[in-house]
Amino acid sequence: MVHVALTATLVLRFADVGVATYASLRLVGEPAETVTWVVEQAELLDAVNRLRDALPDPVGEETRRDALDRALTRGAFRSPATELELSRGLGERLIAPEGWQLIAVRAGTATMFVSPSARLAQVPWAMLAAPGGDRLMEQVEVLMAAPPNIVNAPRAAADWSRRREQPALLVLDPRVPGQRPDAALGSVLGRPSAETPLARHYAVLAKRRPVLPEVSAPVDLFRRTDIDRRWLADHLARRPSRLLYVGHATAADGDVGHADRAALHLAEDRPLTAADLMSSRVPFPPRVALLACASGGDYQFDEASGLVAASILGGAQLVTATLWSLPTAAGYRQFAGLDADPMSEAIVAVDDAHEAHDAGCAVNRWQRQRMRDWCAGDLTANPLYWAALVSFAVDGAR
Repeated sequence: MVHVALTATLVLRFADVGVATYASLRLVGEPAETVTWVVEQAELLDAVNRLRDALPDPVGEETRRDALDRALTRGAFRSPATELELSRGLGERLIAPEGWQLIAVRAGTATMFVSPSARLAQVPWAMLAAPGGDRLMEQVEVLMAAPPNIVNAPRAAADWSRRREQPALLVLDPRVPGQRPDAALGSVLGRPSAETPLARHYAVLAKRRPVLPEVSAPVDLFRRTDIDRRWLADHLARRPSRLLYVGHATAADGDVGHADRAALHLAEDRPLTAADLMSSRVPFPPRVALLACASGGDYQFDEASGLVAASILGGAQLVTATLWSLPTAAGYRQFAGLDADPMSEAIVAVDDAHEAHDAGCAVNRWQRQRMRDWCAGDLTANPLYWAALVSFAVDGAR
């Protein structure tokens, strides 16, 4: 997709009402260009179940190992052909033909903000395919709308143009106390080494711009034991330009209904919840990346007040998060049988994108390229990584 100018804004919104889900797509500023439709329960459940069976999150009695095995060897993301079938099925069931027509009219000139319902909170909207096979991400820039209760709440604001020269704050796989590297809350990135792609990436970044924490060697950014909530608050108070967190997150239980129980795991025994972040009024930089298990799950709840909400209330204008758990490089290699590190590739891509003037769209550009690589037969470009990423934007951020 090549944009001449992004001059139009589309809003795709879903609302669960009883057994049905109502949808609307409108062009901002043009009330006549609005289409509405209903996603019937049977169609919605079929779409959600198909997606659930494709993801590496445990279903029923599955272990995480079982779930990863299923996702990489038997699920829809095992091959480009089965993934396209899933994406077409989702596109057909969730977006009406009239919706695709309105999108096609604005292709190449529009940014679309998606506001899903709780039932559709894990849908990777950008990869959805129209009946003809064109992906949504190839027609418009796809961003997530921040939940209305957050956008309309009193909140701080940190502007990228004023902070871009400040250091980048990097929290990379903090060591959770009492957890062996291969435990449930063990290492996400593996044993630190100066020769890993991530260490080499941050060596280059540190030569180009200041980073926090200050370290003598890039390898010292990983698996730190001093990153607790006090450390994080102190470093956020230093007004960094952006925050990148890679590690473990605990998703709140959607059946319980408390989004603010979603939490980040730092180098301390007690996880740092979204409620903790909001109550302590921790200031966030204008750009935040939370690459952790289902960190972008705010929309699973009626009152969307999870980790994304906490970041935006603290000042962030753009938050890139994940819809599901990203498999570690070791897990990917074990079950995919390929010598690749798509986890590190995704982290580098997001880190680079958050240095660009249009960070959310820069993430989209990388996703489009990996989608094309995948469709061309590059099995290392698995959608379990690129399709999991979503960016929430407020205050005109793109």
